[in-house]
Amino acid sequence: MPPLKLAVVGGGPSAFYVASRLLSLLPHHQPRGADLKIHIYDRLWAPHGLVRYGVAPDHPEVKNVTHKFDQAAADDRFRFFGNVQVGPQSSHIIPHALSLPLDALSQHYTHILFATGCTIPTLHDVLPPSDRIQSALSLVHWYTQHPSHSNPPPLDTISHVTLIGQGNVSLDVARMLLSGSSALEQYDVPEVVLDVMRRSSVRHVSIVGRRGPHQAAFTTKELREMMNLKDASLLPIDPAVLEPPPDAKLSRQQSRILQLLQKGSVNAPRSTPKSWSLDFFRSPAAFSQLPSGKLRISLAHTALDLHERAISTGETSALETDLVVTALGHHADPAQAFYDPALRHLRTLSGRIINPLGRAVKNVYASGWAAMGARGVLASTLLDAYAVADTIIADHFPGATGATTSIAPTAPPAVSEERLTAENVVLNSIPAAVEQGLEDGRVVGYEQWKAVDAEEVKRGAEKGKERERMGWEEARTFLARPV
Repeated sequence: MPPLKLAVVGGGPSAFYVASRLLSLLPHHQPRGADLKIHIYDRLWAPHGLVRYGVAPDHPEVKNVTHKFDQAAADDRFRFFGNVQVGPQSSHIIPHALSLPLDALSQHYTHILFATGCTIPTLHDVLPPSDRIQSALSLVHWYTQHPSHSNPPPLDTISHVTLIGQGNVSLDVARMLLSGSSALEQYDVPEVVLDVMRRSSVRHVSIVGRRGPHQAAFTTKELREMMNLKDASLLPIDPAVLEPPPDAKLSRQQSRILQLLQKGSVNAPRSTPKSWSLDFFRSPAAFSQLPSGKLRISLAHTALDLHERAISTGETSALETDLVVTALGHHADPAQAFYDPALRHLRTLSGRIINPLGRAVKNVYASGWAAMGARGVLASTLLDAYAVADTIIADHFPGATGATTSIAPTAPPAVSEERLTAENVVLNSIPAAVEQGLEDGRVVGYEQWKAVDAEEVKRGAEKGKERERMGWEEARTFLARPV
């Protein structure tokens, strides 16, 4: 059998789940597993993507999935190369990352998997980015110290923040702003972030959504955490808004959310130094900046049509605020190969990359948000990744007994004559630029990451917290130290 040498572009959960699945289904002792190699390339110097740079710091249990990723990385058929930007540069570049053209990578591999996620925030038409209007992603990048993070928000000079969007990310940001530094000091929050939070003067967060409580995208768990905030309380919601439509059949989650909203926060309204509100059936229609520096947002009042789409009622109201944060989802980077502007992610069919004519590009795949769009949680990412891994095996070993698993692969589409990957490869080869990057200390391997990881945990323990993060320059200096 020919070797299966897979390059994975992107180093988040989906990438590691695919690697883990392939390594477990094609073990060393089987002939099919002897010639398996999996190399993950990530533009970030540290692995694990959203697990490190997206999960809220006060949700440490979610990060336990990295133990499974460590197990995959321990297999000698696996390698990780961090701080390598594969493909064209976009406007969201990591300045210190090694740039590697896709064709320089593909000549070393028989298969390529894109697990590049959705890295671009979706913006609101009437709220262009400015110093007072930013995406939730920029705030998340700041408090997780993502390599592309921008300046900290001016929390010491503002009292009112308005979030546009009512999903889990919106509630994460609201919880971070309202929790206070003392509640976050034990978690994986860098000291530079805590220093800003200690000076915060934020007293109220408005969470605005164009639809109602029955359509809200946040989960029961996230809402309950907001209700239980120690120093904040939920402002009253109009009881009429919480009434389910006649003959409505609510899901279990909808019913539980409704019960939580009707009960309210553990602290009585206005009994705490901080507060928050859920402003349903409101959609930004315009904004202006006042001489005081505050923003005035015109909110269109909305109602639902028969298809539960938000439509304007013709009424409006105004909201004055200091900072607007849009939390409206994400899409893939348009600079990525095989990006489909209509889908706003890569063009795929059952995990296979499809060209504009609807034919599969031989041995080229995508998984996770890169393939599905920015939706779902880690559990759904795992299921998708496993299915894509099974498809890779079924395509590489057609008709072989025991090649597939319990997840039945779909019938492959017609395959294009174009080929991105190589037919004959050297199993242990990597691009020369990456080899040089390893020697220069610019590219990070998984063993080096584990050394940084251990040091971060050690530094955190000295401060009574989960870990103290390093940035790229500090990590590079640490790794270059004499052993």
